Amino acid sequence: MSRKIKLIWDFRGPASAKTAEHHEIHLKEYIAIEKLPLNITGFSIINDMHAIAFMVVTDENMIAVRDALKPHRGEVFEG
Repeated sequence: MSRKIKLIWDFRGPASAKTAEHHEIHLKEYIAIEKLPLNITGFSIINDMHAIAFMVVTDENMIAVRDALKPHRGEVFEG
């Protein structure tokens, strides 16, 4: 079983929550277009000035997705 990597995009400022929520829509569209094996996406509000959008990819897809979508950071996904 390959590792799962959570790719994260950070959004800051008063509109960060709406921006992260909207960014998740584009991540779902990308997954459908590229026919990726995982479809785990989401967004989280950290505080009123910071929110994140994320998608989970497999190790095999990580470099291609990273290069195409330029996430700000990543971490191993446990879940």
